[in-house]
Amino acid sequence: MDAIKLHIVSPERTLVEQAVSSVTLPGTIGPFMVLKNHAPIISSLEKGEIVYVSEGKESRLPIREGFVEVRDNQVDVCVEV
Repeated sequence: MDAIKLHIVSPERTLVEQAVSSVTLPGTIGPFMVLKNHAPIISSLEKGEIVYVSEGKESRLPIREGFVEVRDNQVDVCVEV
């Protein structure tokens, strides 16, 4: 069941806005996965891919860098693509 609200924006536009069951991000000190009820976190992101799963379908978004804030089952990401 999808339980996380994922919102990914770039300076130009909104890239993703949907409910997901998981999201994996390329953190500066290593990749990490966010699942339902993840602890609050703010992290910088490095070049890599954001991988998210919605309704059993995996999607990938390559990024150059960015930041993420996770809180209350919401993942807000600002990236350069």
